[in-house]
Amino acid sequence: MSNLLKVSMSYVAAIVLATACAVDGSVAPSAKSAALSPAPQFDSHTEQPVTFVSNAGDEVEAFQGEFMVPENRGDADSRSIPVRYVRFPATGEIKGAPIVYLAGGPGGSGIATAKRGRFPLFMAMRQFGDVIALDQRGTGASNDTPECISSVSVPTTEAISDSALAGLYGQAAKECTEYWEESGVDLAGYTTRQSVADLSDLRQHLGADKISLWGISYGSHLALAAMNEMPSEIDRVIIASVEGLDQTVKLPSRTDHYFARLGDAIGAPNLPELIGSVHASLEKNPQLLTLRMADGAEVPYLFQKRDMQRLASAMIADPGSARRLVDLYQAAAAGIFEPAGGIIARFADPRAPISFRAMPLGMDRASGISDARLAQVQSEAQTSLLGEYLNFPMPQLVGELTALDLGPSFRQGPISDIPTLVLTGTLDGRTYPDGQAEAIAGLTNAHQVSVVGAGHNVFMTSPEVEVVMSAFLSGRTELASEILLDD
Repeated sequence: MSNLLKVSMSYVAAIVLATACAVDGSVAPSAKSAALSPAPQFDSHTEQPVTFVSNAGDEVEAFQGEFMVPENRGDADSRSIPVRYVRFPATGEIKGAPIVYLAGGPGGSGIATAKRGRFPLFMAMRQFGDVIALDQRGTGASNDTPECISSVSVPTTEAISDSALAGLYGQAAKECTEYWEESGVDLAGYTTRQSVADLSDLRQHLGADKISLWGISYGSHLALAAMNEMPSEIDRVIIASVEGLDQTVKLPSRTDHYFARLGDAIGAPNLPELIGSVHASLEKNPQLLTLRMADGAEVPYLFQKRDMQRLASAMIADPGSARRLVDLYQAAAAGIFEPAGGIIARFADPRAPISFRAMPLGMDRASGISDARLAQVQSEAQTSLLGEYLNFPMPQLVGELTALDLGPSFRQGPISDIPTLVLTGTLDGRTYPDGQAEAIAGLTNAHQVSVVGAGHNVFMTSPEVEVVMSAFLSGRTELASEILLDD
C-alpha cells in the first residue's frame, strides 16, 4: 500500500488498516518438519521448523528465523532489536538467490501478507529459490515498539481549519516522540536506510551471495533504496505499484488525472465534476451527522469537506473500492451523507485521541520530500480535488521531526543495471503510472508491464501476473508488456 502514515485512531488510517487486514505474523512451531532440508545458519543464529497455515487453511512446512540488529546504527550504544521472517524452502530445480518479500505501507507485515490472498504466489515463487516473508523492523513479528496514544483529540462537532488540524497532528507527533524516547525507543532507527542495512544483514544471515527483492508500494521504495546502497548484493528485483525515493507525497494533479481515468473506465465521465461539487457543498455547509458506533453509542459528528477528501484518499487504491467511493459521492450529491458517516463509524472512533506507530511515522518522515516537490505539491493542492490529503499527515508533518530526514542524497533515484521487473496497474489510485515511470527512469535493465484495469494491489489480479514473474525469474528476456484483465 501506500505510504500513508499509520495513525491508528484516524478513521482514514483505520480504513486502510481494515483493507490491508491484520499484521499478526505469528506462526506455530511444528513437529512435522523433519523432512525439510537443513536450515541455513549464520553467526550462531538458527531457524525453527514450523507449519505455516494460511488464512484459508492451507498448510506448508517452513522455517521461522530471526536475527538481531542495532536499532540505530548511528549510535554505538544502541539497543538491539529482532528482525523476524518465515522462509519457504525452494522446491524447483532452479536454486536461485533467496527471494525476499518487502511489504508495503510502510508498516505492513510480510508474514501476514503470505497468509492472505497472495499465499499461492509465495508458493509459486519457490520454484526459483527460497522465498522469505520478511517482517521489516518495527512491523508484525519484528515490532517491539509500543503504539503511542497521545493526549490530543480532534473536535468531533467543531469546524476547524486544515491548518488547525495539521497543528494537532504536529502536537501529537511531538508528544509521541517524547513518549518513545522515555520508553527506550530510538525513532531515528526507523528509516528506510536502516531497513536497507537490515537486508544486507539478512543476506549474510542466510549465507547467500545475493538476494532478490520482491516488493510492492513502500516495499518498492525500500527496494529502490537498496539498489542505491547495496547493488552488489542484489540479484534481481520485482517491484509493483512503485513509489520513488522522492515520492512519499504524491502530486495532487496526478490524483485529479486518476479521477478522470477512473470516470472514463466506469462510464462516469463527469466524475471529477461530481467530486468537486460535493466538496464545494460541504465546504459551504458541513453536515452534522449521528454516528452509530459498534459499542452502541451515538456520536454527533460534523462531517466536513476534508472528511470526504480523506475517505477518498483511503478508498481509491483499487477500482473495486473506488467504485464504492463513487456511490458515496452520488449519495452525497443527493444530500445523503449517512453512508459516508457509516464508514467512519465502522472503521474508527472519531472520539479517540490521535495515535501513531513508530515505524510508519519514522519511515515516511525520514524519506520526506524535496523542497522543489513540496513547493509543487502545495501549489497544486490549492485547486486539486483532494488537496494535500492523499498522504495525510504528510506533507503536513514535514516541519516536525526534522532530525529524521535522510536528506536530498537519499531521494536521488537509483542508476542501476540490475535486472528489474516492474508491474503497474493502469487504475492505481495510490502510485500513478506517470510517477512510476519517473521512479524507474534510471533503471537501464528494467522491463515494465502495464496491467490494464488493475489498481494498486496488482499481484493477484490475473494469472498472467504470475506467468510474467516466473518468466522473469527464470531468466527469460522476452516478456509481455501488457496484461489485460478479464471483464
